[in-house]
Amino acid sequence: MNQPTEPKLAPPGAGLPLPELYIGRLLFALRRWTGNRDTTTAQFQQERENIRHLIRARDDEALRQRVLIARPPGLEDSSRYWSVWMTLDHLRIVHHEMARIIGALTKGVMPAGTASTAAVKPTSTVTAGVVADYEKSCDTLLELVAASGNLKTSLRFAHPWFGPLDAAGWHALSAGHLRIHRVQIQRILHGLPTRMPGG
Repeated sequence: MNQPTEPKLAPPGAGLPLPELYIGRLLFALRRWTGNRDTTTAQFQQERENIRHLIRARDDEALRQRVLIARPPGLEDSSRYWSVWMTLDHLRIVHHEMARIIGALTKGVMPAGTASTAAVKPTSTVTAGVVADYEKSCDTLLELVAASGNLKTSLRFAHPWFGPLDAAGWHALSAGHLRIHRVQIQRILHGLPTRMPGG
């Protein structure tokens, strides 16, 4: 559904409905228990390729349009009215933050600051250059994980929804986070108005 005016949504950082958050925590714990560095990286790469496939055939006009979507599980209400470019910008920001956190934890250093979902929202003025910047952020995160030693660090840094996580936990979070936003991109593209031939 296309929305020409700014919809009234929950504020950034409002989080998820409690039942959904509890289920998300259980699923995340299961993913961590059954997965490892290689499977997480493979899942991340697959979702990255899925996103590439989704946006490859779309022009800038489609990718810059904001669309109000039905909220997929794992997405805050405040993120429902984004464009594809805004979604990629959010992913770019988050990947750099995850790389910073994982890099610090694997060196035995507590990362500065606190993790906040409100602090990683994109701006609506993002441009086409974000596509390349997003791809670079994926490379940065994957290269750092590949070069790191043991990700099961004794030092932990808290995520606002999932609590204190070691470096392996932050890596595991990266793949699931990318999947959520791949679904978001699918819904944005599906919600774009259909162009008539010659229009």
